[in-house]
Amino acid sequence: MFLGIDVGTSAVKALLIDEKSITVAEADVPLTLSNPKPFWSEQHPDDWWTATCTAMDQLKASNSSALAAVSAIGLSGQMHGAVILGADDKPLRPAILWNDGRATAECAELQAALPDLPIRAGVVAMPGMTAPKLIWLRKHEPETFAKIKTVLLPKDYIRFCLTGEKVTEMSDAAGTLWLDEESRSWNYDAIAATGMDIAQLPHLVEGSDATGHLRGELAVRWDMKPTVVVAGGGGDAATGGIGVGAVSHGDGFISLGTSSQIFVASDRYRPKPEELLHSFAHAIPQHWFQMAVLLNGASCLLWAANLLGEKDIGALLNRTEAADKAPSDVLFLPYLNGERTPHNDPYARGVFFGLGSDTGRETLVQSVLEGVGFALSDGQSRLHAAGTRCELPGVIGGGARSRYWIQMIADIMGSPLARYEGAAKGPAFGAARLGRLALDHETVEDVCLKPAIQEVVMPDMARHDAYQPRFAKFKRIYSALREEFHPA
Repeated sequence: MFLGIDVGTSAVKALLIDEKSITVAEADVPLTLSNPKPFWSEQHPDDWWTATCTAMDQLKASNSSALAAVSAIGLSGQMHGAVILGADDKPLRPAILWNDGRATAECAELQAALPDLPIRAGVVAMPGMTAPKLIWLRKHEPETFAKIKTVLLPKDYIRFCLTGEKVTEMSDAAGTLWLDEESRSWNYDAIAATGMDIAQLPHLVEGSDATGHLRGELAVRWDMKPTVVVAGGGGDAATGGIGVGAVSHGDGFISLGTSSQIFVASDRYRPKPEELLHSFAHAIPQHWFQMAVLLNGASCLLWAANLLGEKDIGALLNRTEAADKAPSDVLFLPYLNGERTPHNDPYARGVFFGLGSDTGRETLVQSVLEGVGFALSDGQSRLHAAGTRCELPGVIGGGARSRYWIQMIADIMGSPLARYEGAAKGPAFGAARLGRLALDHETVEDVCLKPAIQEVVMPDMARHDAYQPRFAKFKRIYSALREEFHPA
């Protein structure tokens, strides 16, 4: 058996798979976000560890024999989060997350100090990334900054709790702005520019490398072997790619998770920071990827359902689909947490445009789904501008459960999309595969197979044509409001 643990934003997920990559058991433990100030987003690392232990306890209670057969663990997690440890290796403060927008001014400072940073780091400096957060801490919480012994990423804090090792791997390090993507090594200039020292960062490995073994007391707690290997793992985007076999040049997928991404694997490093794309190291050696990153995905649907008091999202989607006769005249900007590609605007916010006294809840939900689709199409245009294409991307993540939404996105983009079997498994599945690779018995090609295609969803080109004037208006509304979003 192989175990994947994904430290997400909304939940920690633990997933057990067997040698045929069949899911044997899984456990999800929800997490909550803290927003202590406007544009701030935080979670306490100990909440991740508590949730991880709860998920493991649940697996032991329901599938003790399968858990006992685990040979390796792979880790995945939300990227960019700054986990700050002090001299006692305890968190000094809550982690600052990927969708936090406080470090906007610090990004400008970092880029001014290092003009070549976007080419070396694969992306322009953005507030959600790790390095600008450390500059912010140095300026605004100097006492905390002075106490920093180590900075870890979210999944790597769980690794430390599991093994006692302070290690990260290329795909997660890629999102810090401290990694030289092409050489796959720390960029000492970027580290120094944030006031940090290399000794404060974890050791770098590949995602398929072994990084340590499960601590003895945890092996006893969960009745697991003390020889269980813990792999490097990956950031959630990369492990999503591993899970759907996006490991060869041109392989890609669309993720409809809390955030959303369009991911295309590459056989070499291809930076395109001018398009506001992310060009990062993959979680397997000598592989990279390009990605259009949206900070808002299926979370917009959950937000709308909660706002409307709808408990059953499946039923809400069914009603919305039944009422959907044409593209909605109501437009929704889905920028609830700001946006990266193509705007790099942490201040952007959600907008409903075109509401009338006859607007019903199904119309609102349809506009939310379309808004995410328009944002994905906006991101796709930047990939195309960079010369990057994927012939048949699959759709993964929680939003992939809705065929209606996938059809809508295909219609908006005007290109076919694949529905995979088990598409909602996500990054935890890819993490388990990386655990398997860390045993060094098999090749990437043997382990990282593509899932079976359940269906190819073809676009309705008449509907695509009908969406185009609305898509153009969607972009004009953002352009008109950009300055209004920014705080005075």
